[in-house]
Amino acid sequence: VQLQASGGGLVQAGGSLRLSCEASVSILRIYNMGWYRQAPGKERELVAVIAAGGIANYADSAKGRFTISRDSAKNTVYLQMNSLEPEDTGVYYCTVRLSRTNPNYWGQGTQFTVSS
Repeated sequence: VQLQASGGGLVQAGGSLRLSCEASVSILRIYNMGWYRQAPGKERELVAVIAAGGIANYADSAKGRFTISRDSAKNTVYLQMNSLEPEDTGVYYCTVRLSRTNPNYWGQGTQFTVSS
């Protein structure tokens, strides 16, 4: 499984950005897809995950500002981020888990910076 993430860059605080991640496999029946963030000097953390049935879960820091969605026809998961804060800066990785008992596959990460 290969994951190609895109959408990083530089954005001002309060702005918006959308990340995309295309999988090399059909995501129609995968267990879940997600986005993780690794901020400078910090551990990697889960930002949002969306299950096969469309149910999404978010880190507290992302609730109300970020929306994860997917397009099964394009095998792509998105992360729409609004009201961005400098604390959102980091490398964002997308993941796919094929089944509950499988580990995550990881994309290469996409970097963005929120300037204050």
